[in-house]
Amino acid sequence: MNDLVNGCGVALVTPFVNGEVDYETLGKLVDIHVELSGSIIVAGTTAETPALTDDEYHEIVRFVIDRVAKRIPVIAGAGSNCTAASVKKAKFCEEAGADGLLLVTPYYNKTTQRGLMNHYRMIAESTSLPIIVYSVPGRTGMNIEPSTVLELSKINNIVGIKEASGNISQVAEILRICPKDFLVYSGNDDMIVPLMSLGGHGVISVVANILPAETKKIVDDYNDRNIDEARDGQLNMNGLINALFIETNPIPVKEAMGIMNLCSSEVREPLYPMSEENRHKLINEMRRYGINC
Repeated sequence: MNDLVNGCGVALVTPFVNGEVDYETLGKLVDIHVELSGSIIVAGTTAETPALTDDEYHEIVRFVIDRVAKRIPVIAGAGSNCTAASVKKAKFCEEAGADGLLLVTPYYNKTTQRGLMNHYRMIAESTSLPIIVYSVPGRTGMNIEPSTVLELSKINNIVGIKEASGNISQVAEILRICPKDFLVYSGNDDMIVPLMSLGGHGVISVVANILPAETKKIVDDYNDRNIDEARDGQLNMNGLINALFIETNPIPVKEAMGIMNLCSSEVREPLYPMSEENRHKLINEMRRYGINC
C-alpha cells in the first residue's frame, strides 16, 4: 500500500491580502506543513478554487510544488463540474510535478452514477498520476455510492477516496467491499478515529491548517496502537472542529488563522467575513483547546 497522503494531509487555504494571493505568506505556510504534516493538498476546495482565476490556479499549484521540492507529497486539486476542464487541470498538474490528484465530484449539474464513472474514467485516462476521488455531498449535492467506489477502485490509477459524506455506515460499506489496498481518508476532521477504526488510512484535514502536529498525532497514535491517546486527541479537538464549521468553510479556519497571525482572515467573494457572534464562539473554543488568543 502506497499511502499518498502519509496519514494526515492538510487541505491548504489560499491566503489573500487586498484581494490578491499572498505568496509570501503561502510560502511560510508551506514550510510549516513540510515540517509538521504528512502531505499538502494544494488548490482543493478549502483553497477557494471556485473563486480563483485560471492564472491564479496555475501559479498557486506551481508555487507550492516548487516550494515543497519533493520533501513531502503534494496532491493537487483538479476537480470540476466540467469533465474536459478537469482533464486539462490533471494534465497541467502532472506537468507541474504534482504527486497526485484530488478530484471532487461534479457539482450543481451533478450526474448519474454511470455519468460519474465516465467522468472519473476519462480523467484517469488522461494522466498517469494517482487519483483520490472526493465525495462531499453536503457541498456538491453528488454522492459517490459504495458500489460506484468499488467500480472506480478497479481503475488502475484511482487509488483512494476522501470520504466526507458524514455517513459512517457508508464508509463502513466502502471499506467492506473495496480492496484492502484502496485508500480511504476521512474528509471530516471529527471522524478521524471512527474511520480509522473501520480500516481507514487517515485524514485530509481542514483543522490541520491551525493544528498540524496535533492532527497528525491523532493519526500516528492510532497507527501506533495508542488507541486511547488517539481517541482522547479526537474528542478533545472536536469542540474546536465544530466551531471551524459554524460558517461555510474556509471562513472560520481563516478567521482562526488570522487570530493566530498565520495569515490574513480575508476570504474572496462570494464568501463573507465571519459574524462577530460566531467569531466569539470560535475564540472560546480555541481558548478551551489551549490556543492563546
